[in-house]
Amino acid sequence: MAIDRIDPIFLSQHHAAHQPELMLSAVLHLMSHYTARSAESGPCLKLASVIERHLQALAELPDLGPVLQATCQQLSEQWAGIVERAMPAAPAKSSLLSRIIAAAKAGAPAADRVAPSLPI
Repeated sequence: MAIDRIDPIFLSQHHAAHQPELMLSAVLHLMSHYTARSAESGPCLKLASVIERHLQALAELPDLGPVLQATCQQLSEQWAGIVERAMPAAPAKSSLLSRIIAAAKAGAPAADRVAPSLPI
């Protein structure tokens, strides 16, 4: 499935606004692919992100009924949470204190472990 390409649904909001059924059909199709793919090879972050964007685009359509808009908005937020949780965690920045403690545990020479003294 090629999801790296720009989705034509997002190229023309005017065209999409007149065919919400097409967008809804597309997002249901993507959701079924996500479920099938997850069962085979684990969750796909890109696919979840595309689903979230489709749902958000649907939620913003002015001609969509309020119940369907609210449902799409709620689902969009849930899919955004899935994407956020699946994102790789950024490496934590080590603080000066944690580097000093790590050096002490590693058996660094005593001169490296002692903080410089301040003049009195």
